[in-house]
Amino acid sequence: MKINRNTGLVLEGGGMRGVFTTGVLDAFMKHDMYFRYVVAVSAGACNGVSYMSHQIRRARIANINMLGQYDYIGLKHLVTQRSIFDRHLLYDEFPNKLVPFDWETYVKSGAEFEVVATNCETGRAEYLSEYKNPQRFNDIVMASSALPFVSSVVDIDGIPMLDGGIVDSIPIQRSIDKGHDFNIVISTRNFGYRSKERDIKVPSLLYDEYPRLRVALSHRVEAYNEQLELMERMERWGEVVVIRPERPMEVGRVTRDTEKLERLYEEGFRLGEKFLLGIKN
Repeated sequence: MKINRNTGLVLEGGGMRGVFTTGVLDAFMKHDMYFRYVVAVSAGACNGVSYMSHQIRRARIANINMLGQYDYIGLKHLVTQRSIFDRHLLYDEFPNKLVPFDWETYVKSGAEFEVVATNCETGRAEYLSEYKNPQRFNDIVMASSALPFVSSVVDIDGIPMLDGGIVDSIPIQRSIDKGHDFNIVISTRNFGYRSKERDIKVPSLLYDEYPRLRVALSHRVEAYNEQLELMERMERWGEVVVIRPERPMEVGRVTRDTEKLERLYEEGFRLGEKFLLGIKN
């Protein structure tokens, strides 16, 4: 395994499962391990922003400490904000007031950060970056995390966007296309996991104005399992190193149990340090 400036870092999503990613990234920051290219999806993007701004434990505070304090997941937000997550809190109060995002450090880092969102009109992935406009940056991250059916679409440059995980949950190929032949992937599923959900055709009464989005949603499980298979195959070939939970996940997309989240964070931190020790050895 050879890590250099041309190694890519790929961050999978998964809602609150992303607390595992938070732990790994905090371990990276503790040991001053920063990658020059990061591509992230959904919760991976939400947690990746603190890594890009070099703010250790910031994502942990937002995901665990403040979840218990503000209870920002629930159906009440779906009624008031058309999203199961409190968007006002997560994408305005948090980054601007409660746990301020260090925009200046992010911009000056010189690293490239791409966020994956799904274009509702084309049903394809969009890879978005922003280094000049903090509001657009927040909107891009929000779009990448806008779960279908329980979140309204997010307008980015006049284009309706939703969760990037609909079509590209583990964007290894994007990193390769950007010139990174070797990648580190932080996955939020244990080895060998495959989704047992069944794909169903999305009825036309849902997203009736976005027929290509409906097609993508109708093949979502199949696409995700194919990406998991590709990732494990590339891992066997030595083309990627995957940092993943060691046991089946007890945390779901919208888990609010802070004790479970704390355990998952600690597992991520431990495995992040284990990975770094392997590099040094």
